Amino acid sequence: MSLGSNLGNRFEYLQQAVDAIFVEIGTLHKISSVYETPAMGFDGNAFLNCVLWVRSSLTAKQTLKALQKIEKKLGRERKKTLEGYASRTIDIDILLFNDEILSEKELEVPHPRMQERTFVLQPLAEVNGQLVHPMLQQNVIKLLSQTKDKGSITKQSKWLRNPKQDYDISKLNYIAIEGNIGAGKTSLATKIAADFNAKLILERFKDNPFLPKFYEDQSRYAFPLEMSFLADRYQQLLEDITQFDLFQECVVTDYDAYKSLIFAKVTLADEEFNLYKKLFNLMHKELPKPDVYVYLYQNTGRLLENIQKRGRKYEKGIVPEYLNKINEGYFEFIKTQPQEKVKIIDVSKIDFVKNRKEYLEVLKQLLS
Repeated sequence: MSLGSNLGNRFEYLQQAVDAIFVEIGTLHKISSVYETPAMGFDGNAFLNCVLWVRSSLTAKQTLKALQKIEKKLGRERKKTLEGYASRTIDIDILLFNDEILSEKELEVPHPRMQERTFVLQPLAEVNGQLVHPMLQQNVIKLLSQTKDKGSITKQSKWLRNPKQDYDISKLNYIAIEGNIGAGKTSLATKIAADFNAKLILERFKDNPFLPKFYEDQSRYAFPLEMSFLADRYQQLLEDITQFDLFQECVVTDYDAYKSLIFAKVTLADEEFNLYKKLFNLMHKELPKPDVYVYLYQNTGRLLENIQKRGRKYEKGIVPEYLNKINEGYFEFIKTQPQEKVKIIDVSKIDFVKNRKEYLEVLKQLLS
């Protein structure tokens, strides 16, 4: 998206817009330099312009609606003039949205005049010059070299601040997201990994052949289920975390190895659990330990709602008593851990998947 301002404290308006976009729309992957250009198509003060590369879960129409609210909040007044243009505190345009092509009354994507404007193409090339215009089938570098707009453009020495810095998780090498069945572990881990270029490790429960059988006959299949989970988790964590990707800043998982012991204590008979525990302790010593252990707490009623929503047939028989026991097991484990490494976050009354502000609040608690 392209941002411009030619009224008041232009740089401050750009920064306020950047901050609002981060909160309302999504993570700012890249921010270009700020460029000053003369007003185009009307007499007015020079503009400061920049381009943002944003990652968002919103659709193009939802993004437009959010941007219009931000413009209004920052004092944008849409006035009709003879030239069709007017000075403004802030102007935000969607240039490209993935590879989508939209042509509607309020929204055209790609922006119909982006290839005619150096003040758009220059910062866009800085952000990602290899982006291909889905209609013209040329990348941004090529469009910039061909544009007929030869207006002056001056790069500014002052940079806009990325609010993502306030949620810097790069100091954490290994984050484990834990919680009861249906707490939202995978959703949170996936969002964090996408936003902060982290290596994502997800539990491979779908491939476990004993899981559906366990929910049908727990006494018969509990031990083979827990043993298969133990072996798979051990192998996955040992391989994926020790083979750290230097091009990604940290590792985030949707489970911790100790999960195996918590579930085994609930599902296994005493004799089986004692044997299981000996094997677990031997294997657990070799595994790296997380820098931060996050426990997502949800009350039992909310957990059952989430379980029903995701519609896994083999989970339909899960009862509140079973979830309560799992929850008690987690809290017993948490009591034994260094408190500075444990973050218990109550998500019972929020939806961090659909509400970005609530997601950012979860991140704050994780980093606090």
